[in-house]
Amino acid sequence: MTDEQLLRYSRHILLDALGIEGQQRILDSHAVIVGAGGLGSPAALYLASAGVGRITLVDDDCVDLTNLQRQILHSDARVGMAKAESGRLALAALNPTVDVVPLQKRLAGAELDALVGSADIVLDCTDNFATRHAINRACVHHRTPLVSGAAIRFDGQVSVYDLARDDAPCYHCLFPEGEDVEEVRCAVMGVFAPLTGIVGTMQAAEALKLAAGIGQTLNGRLLLLDALNMEWRTVKFRRDPDCPVCAPNSAVRSGGYLDQAGADRESAAPACRSASSAPAG
Repeated sequence: MTDEQLLRYSRHILLDALGIEGQQRILDSHAVIVGAGGLGSPAALYLASAGVGRITLVDDDCVDLTNLQRQILHSDARVGMAKAESGRLALAALNPTVDVVPLQKRLAGAELDALVGSADIVLDCTDNFATRHAINRACVHHRTPLVSGAAIRFDGQVSVYDLARDDAPCYHCLFPEGEDVEEVRCAVMGVFAPLTGIVGTMQAAEALKLAAGIGQTLNGRLLLLDALNMEWRTVKFRRDPDCPVCAPNSAVRSGGYLDQAGADRESAAPACRSASSAPAG
């Protein structure tokens, strides 16, 4: 660790539970953040400020004016730019020592699997169940810890699936794929701006604890927030021994993973304004 890093991260190093060793583990870690929107924005900012060595920021969307009410990674000057590139610019301004890799695409299949395999931690900051389950399968395949968050209207939730542990449940254990679950999105239901900040920041906290190897994570616990009344609830859950994704004899756990449905989806990114054509600022 350099003298500059010792100074930059001194308030972390002063924490007995973290110290120089924990901060070094953070510096050496690679976090993949899928989704650079309301949840991914605060999560990415705190991971970068804390010194996560490499952050891969994945999003196939472009910055829209309606995003700016809550997606604090972006700015009015970058409306029309790819969110992944806009996020890279914001994180580079905050901490230029962090290696930020922007990916403007919708990852699926073998490409998603390979990226998850290269990561120490994955943060699911997406807004649809199909993508969440694809990320979960890749994380189970590689036993990569997954930090999952969600926010809609005034309701938020966050949990950790520490898949490096043999007894850890996966996302499918709690939210089985294929069940008749209503898909709700901010574009039609609305979302309270600070709610995404609360949940995304908690995702960052859990990811940093995993990276540093400290504390007790939310593994096996789902935190639910009613932000309108500011009430928290905790739901405890266990691994489903018959889970088709994470059971020891499942195809995913045994190495036969391939999200074929995802692999067949269109992965091309929409045409956003390029970074070079954006106004300065």
